[in-house]
Amino acid sequence: MAGLDAAGEARHAPRPKLFLSYTRADIEQAGKLREILEARGFEVWWDQLLEGGVNYLPTTEAALEGADCVVVLWTRLSVDSSWVRDEAQRGRERGCLVPVTLDGTMSPLGFRQIQILDMSEWSGASDAPEIAKLVKAINGQVAASQGDNGKAAPTIAPGAGSPVAAASAHKGLSRRALMTAGAGVLGAGAVIAAWQQGLFDIGEGDGSLSMAVLRFANLTGGEDQVWFSDGLSNELRQALSRNPRLRVSAPTSSNASQGEDDFAVGLALGVTSILRGNVQQVDQTVRIYAELLEVDGGLVQWSESYDRDFSDVLAVQKEIAETVALSLVARIASDRAARSSVEQQDDVGGTENVRAFEAYLRGQSLYALGSGEEVKRSALDQFDAAIGFDPEYAAAHARRANTLAAIANTASDPAEVGRLFARSIEAAERAIEIAPDYAQGHLALGYVLNFGKIDRAGAYPHYKRAEELAPGDADTMRSIATFYAFGNQQALAMQMIERVLELDPLNALAFRSAGFVALFAGAFDQAIAYMEKALELNPSLANSFYAIGVARLSLGDLGGARAAFEAEAIDLFALPGLAITRRKLGDDAGANEAFTALLADYGDTGLYQQAQVLAQWGENERALEVLTRAFDAGDPGVLLTTNDPLLDPLRTEPGLDRLLLRLSS
Repeated sequence: MAGLDAAGEARHAPRPKLFLSYTRADIEQAGKLREILEARGFEVWWDQLLEGGVNYLPTTEAALEGADCVVVLWTRLSVDSSWVRDEAQRGRERGCLVPVTLDGTMSPLGFRQIQILDMSEWSGASDAPEIAKLVKAINGQVAASQGDNGKAAPTIAPGAGSPVAAASAHKGLSRRALMTAGAGVLGAGAVIAAWQQGLFDIGEGDGSLSMAVLRFANLTGGEDQVWFSDGLSNELRQALSRNPRLRVSAPTSSNASQGEDDFAVGLALGVTSILRGNVQQVDQTVRIYAELLEVDGGLVQWSESYDRDFSDVLAVQKEIAETVALSLVARIASDRAARSSVEQQDDVGGTENVRAFEAYLRGQSLYALGSGEEVKRSALDQFDAAIGFDPEYAAAHARRANTLAAIANTASDPAEVGRLFARSIEAAERAIEIAPDYAQGHLALGYVLNFGKIDRAGAYPHYKRAEELAPGDADTMRSIATFYAFGNQQALAMQMIERVLELDPLNALAFRSAGFVALFAGAFDQAIAYMEKALELNPSLANSFYAIGVARLSLGDLGGARAAFEAEAIDLFALPGLAITRRKLGDDAGANEAFTALLADYGDTGLYQQAQVLAQWGENERALEVLTRAFDAGDPGVLLTTNDPLLDPLRTEPGLDRLLLRLSS
């Protein structure tokens, strides 16, 4: 009887209201659509008297503001109509716009972040596929607009195999049916409440769903406020990436196509859902809007607006992450599995102090600029401020360690370098002491021990622990794969980097890392392919041509190797390659010229590169002498010694074995 009562309530619920925006020249097609949508259960408002240049009539404005969904019909004529643009603008502002193109015309600038429904091939039939897609899109917006106010979006009677029909064949509600049949667009509280009350009940499942967290728009105004909107979206991404049921695209790829259509970005990333939103801060009030959408079809799966005091921003962030995860995991897993997956999102290493969080986000924004010691020291000041607000903020200690190591890498005074690395180790150890299960703390300590102290043995357990703690974080896995590739775990490194590329397919740095992993695994053709992809994404990416040169040299392509080294922008890597290839091609004078330039320009900071050249020239004894000096000086280049193809002529030398023992001891 309960099901019958619900059906009766749906029949007598007010019909969802649509506002149809069009230009008078398209009235014939607009009229057909209105008739079809009315027949599908919508109340469609339109105005056949609209003329360009006339102010909004009160009735028109009331209809626009009261609509559950605004459907705009774009054509080559309507894009120039101030009426249509104004109405579409209001629909976009209210978050209830469904754009349609009747003749293939693109949405005008300012509206292209919303996927447009192409009806240019529509036959005019009421049962055409375009109509089904339109109804689906409208239902999604109606559900998002109405929330829990009692109205039900009209639905087409389900067929025998549809999720709704399947749900009705069982007692209660299946979670899959609830989330995919239109009832899935719930407010945050409704989703969490349904989950907690056990309304979702399907099998355990062992799958995962793919998604991307796009960069949240900054509506506060001014580039100096982007740190907060960017930081919020990055923190949400981090939380969701900890959910074992979700495959979350990495930040670089998710932000790679700013200005392009969001759905095009989703397609390029190969994900099924995108989370996007905007952030506005006015004094101490934060307004956050977030929505989760299907990439295929643009259906709104969930949306919510939050107006909170700034002190509540951490709670809002947690609520959004939990709700999004439940909205997605609900499709593939049981109540127990969903609960478990969301619990694994719980923040590790975080803070409850909003001022500490604010300083941390400012520091993250500065650190990401990646330009010069001064900026890095400004970032360090912010992380120090965060720790001042909350001394137990493990994430801030870990980022402090990263920043100190980055500053050390730019310093020239050996004593200062040593002090900076020592402080970096201290900060990373403090992060781990506070939060032993914080992956970034272990990664920070592993990095500084490996690159700062040339202590692979000491670094290994921390890289391994980070791998266990953050298997869904592409940036973390990229660092770990590179570390493994430098040692004796090339096969594992290759597996990991392939996973990284799945999560980060638009990141040139990810492909460059993959190129080096393949190079050190002896997969030279694959290394070239990865590096060429990296250069396609970023033509000025340093070291990429160098790696191509080494790979081509290893394959016996001397001319191709020389061309690659000539294209390398960083002389520290170009000059050794040129010295090697020119000598092998019979140009002794050119080879000596390149080697002399390497010595003059870099001196002892290029000891490792000198050893590479000498090994390839066949001067093994001299190469081992210089390589030993590089080890004694703590040259980070020596970390490549185990698998560097350029040192292969030394593999049978006992002296090399003794040096390799120093890396593993």
